[in-house]
Amino acid sequence: MREKSSPAMDTAVMPSQLAGHAHTIQLIAYALIIIVIFAGDQITKNMVQKWIPRGMVVPVISGFFNIIHTENTGIAFSLFAGASPSWKMVLLIAVSLALLVAVLIVALKSREMKWETGVGLALILGGASSNLLDRIRFGQVVDFLDVYYRSYHWPTFNLADSAIVVGAGLLILELLISK
Repeated sequence: MREKSSPAMDTAVMPSQLAGHAHTIQLIAYALIIIVIFAGDQITKNMVQKWIPRGMVVPVISGFFNIIHTENTGIAFSLFAGASPSWKMVLLIAVSLALLVAVLIVALKSREMKWETGVGLALILGGASSNLLDRIRFGQVVDFLDVYYRSYHWPTFNLADSAIVVGAGLLILELLISK
């Protein structure tokens, strides 16, 4: 005797299909994070370039936070800013591109990534790709966020730098928690 199957059972989603859909949704969420960070960074840098003359300081929170238009030809925290321009830009672009490709490969090959890892990698990819585009197009990156307390100043940074730091922090957090 053959058991009748209901239409609901015929269209039931198998656990492997569910996992595939969940993975696809995760990848879409990570892609959206990358796009939001990339676009947000490009938009804010463009606004600073258009509305704030280079070197001008706009106080936001007195004694703690300013917006200032600076241009960084180096890497994070202006490292290598004074190095010879002939080799520096090619090296910075090549290293940035290689690291972006490596992070992208790791992200795409990881089927069971924890959310901290996925979001962390997406933040890093969004920020690094925006800064890389600026280096390729302009040979420099616009920095404008100036955080300080009295005479102690954190190096000026931008939204992309913030995303990279938060992304790296999430990766470190995930490593510490998983042990």
